[in-house]
Amino acid sequence: MPKNSHNILTLSSIFVYFNDGTVRQYDASKLITRQGVFQELQNLETFRSCLTVLNGTVAWDLEGNRDETRCIDIDLFIVYESPVVKDPLENVQTA
Repeated sequence: MPKNSHNILTLSSIFVYFNDGTVRQYDASKLITRQGVFQELQNLETFRSCLTVLNGTVAWDLEGNRDETRCIDIDLFIVYESPVVKDPLENVQTA
């Protein structure tokens, strides 16, 4: 793993809200540290700014045109297998 693997782990965690009411935390750190198409997501700005929902799952729209055939995404069943967590927004107060 890269020397900043702890930072990658913390920064590449995604909270996913499902229709069944569960909140799951998907850890993309192993995915983005491998060679290949997901490697571009090691750039934190790219990881955050391109993150969206396409094809009904977590995806990154790297071209910014919402073309479902040109995004990179994660199989919804893989995301759903992630641990159920408490909603991190539950205690957030709005102004």
